[in-house]
Amino acid sequence: MSLPASPSNLPSPWQDRLLDHCRRTKLAAPIFNIVSDRRGGRTAWSSTVLVQGRTVAARYWYDGQYINNAKEDAAEVALGLLQNQTRVPTVYPGQVWRQDLGNSNGA
Repeated sequence: MSLPASPSNLPSPWQDRLLDHCRRTKLAAPIFNIVSDRRGGRTAWSSTVLVQGRTVAARYWYDGQYINNAKEDAAEVALGLLQNQTRVPTVYPGQVWRQDLGNSNGA
């Protein structure tokens, strides 16, 4: 199945942010893949992005003229996962629990 003609196949803000994040953290550049699904008389389009060895899917399906939005969606999801992953607090020797969880054993 061929991709519909889309005037907006250029990278957009979320794709640019994801690429920038990958460059800054020395990850391989993200690789986008367009997927389609025949739904009744129409074809729905979505996207996945391969980043850090993990395939991340867009949250939604789109009409053919909005394929770039599917890539934006996938990039946004992937960037959120990567940023959450890099925000994991450092574990220092002697830590028992996170401060915001309180003391669960009453000590």
